[in-house]
Amino acid sequence: MTHSNGWSRTLRGMPREGAAAERSKTIGQQDIALFTELTGDRNPLHFDGGMARESLFGGLIVQGGVTSGILNALVAEDLPGTGSVFLGVEWQFVKAVYVGDTITGRVEVTHVRQDKPICKLTTVVRNHKGETCLRGTATTYTAALRRSVPEPVSSPPAVHTASPS
Repeated sequence: MTHSNGWSRTLRGMPREGAAAERSKTIGQQDIALFTELTGDRNPLHFDGGMARESLFGGLIVQGGVTSGILNALVAEDLPGTGSVFLGVEWQFVKAVYVGDTITGRVEVTHVRQDKPICKLTTVVRNHKGETCLRGTATTYTAALRRSVPEPVSSPPAVHTASPS
């Protein structure tokens, strides 16, 4: 009986434990509008400056789905990469993200199954002040794909390898 690596047919192959990737984005009113168009989330905390200022947040805040969305991009584009989807997430939103904040999402591989293309990740989103806004874990699956068109030429993703603690 031969041992098969479950990652052998994925486009990027098996990631290493300790591998990490980051992405940053400045969040604007347009991001809130696009998310609202997609979801219908019209909470006044995202649109009504007066109401938002009078709330415990003290100003317009970004929908949680916009905050966590940077993690979707990280998983699908950077690590584990192309063909990857979430199987499960456990996230805590611990600080609001405000319009104009620059957020940085980070994922780090904590466990990789060799028999199946499944990873466990730690996830975090921080604002430009370095404050944690979202933290948690995720489990991902990476589908075996064949490239049908050439990949566009772009800058390589910011993938960093960190030594496991």
